[in-house]
Amino acid sequence: MKRILSFIAILSVVFYMTSPAHAQVGLKKLGQSTMNFLQVSVSPNASAFGDAYTAVGTGAEAMFYNPAALAETDAKFDAVFTTTQWIADIQYVAGAIAWNMGTVGTIGLSYLGVDYGDIYGTSLLESSAAGADNLGYIDNGLIDNVGSYAIGLAYSRFISSQFLMGGSVRLVSQQLGESVLATGPTTNEAQKLVFDFGLKYYPGFKSFRFGMSIRNFGTSVKYEEITAQLPLVFAIGAAIDLMDFISPDDSKTHSLLLSSEFSHPNNYTERVNVGLGYSLMNLIKVSAGYQSNLDFGGLSAGFGITPSISDKQVEISYSYSQFDVFENVNRFALKLSF
Repeated sequence: MKRILSFIAILSVVFYMTSPAHAQVGLKKLGQSTMNFLQVSVSPNASAFGDAYTAVGTGAEAMFYNPAALAETDAKFDAVFTTTQWIADIQYVAGAIAWNMGTVGTIGLSYLGVDYGDIYGTSLLESSAAGADNLGYIDNGLIDNVGSYAIGLAYSRFISSQFLMGGSVRLVSQQLGESVLATGPTTNEAQKLVFDFGLKYYPGFKSFRFGMSIRNFGTSVKYEEITAQLPLVFAIGAAIDLMDFISPDDSKTHSLLLSSEFSHPNNYTERVNVGLGYSLMNLIKVSAGYQSNLDFGGLSAGFGITPSISDKQVEISYSYSQFDVFENVNRFALKLSF
């Protein structure tokens, strides 16, 4: 176990020292990454916790946050389907399914799709060609072939009774329509393989656990003459059930989970997220969270119900995220374990 902890510490130091943002202390690298749809949280459970979910998420939905926790499901199959009503009429749809193969490990498939709604294209005019309205551009109408998706394959297993490790590979694609250049029309489309890696460890102190993940690791993307990085994120978090201290005898009936997380993205400064969730008899749960260092919003809350139907566990969840300038964000999810 000492070797495992040493490996975690070394990996954390190496990532921090090699991160592009390490040499740019205090600099917000706004607009320096592409395919940023990969950073949008798609799970209402995670959003309700303020995205402090690296040490909390389990089963199929963990593929979007920490693939190590994919193996933490008692069911043979675990599936989740989510929809996110994002700002500016953007719609996210995501789904994942996990197959628990026992001591062999757990494999999972995931999908994320983005509908950007109606996008209108324009072409610039030379000043001599501008009309009386002096707009300086021509409206080219709706642009076809605009959207994004990611398809992933993940694997996770228990290395020991306290330590989990997992990873995933995803095919990520983004289509940004067509541009008309002097050399003719060109299609702005890019595809990349991105990798996620995660660890989760229970040191043996009550229900305390911590997790670490590296998400969206891959090579840069080039559109025409501009090259940009993927939105690489390093996150480390910890969580514990406060009922272990408040009323240990009721810990099987009530749960009051506290989670905190530090995230280090390559396109912004560091963030600290916190979340608190209460669960009653594993049937009803409510959560609230806060994300620090955001340009807008930060507060979120949600609830879920988890009835059992014909020996199958069903979970219906919802979350609400506050946005100061844009429309507030709603997320819905349906989870099945069988």
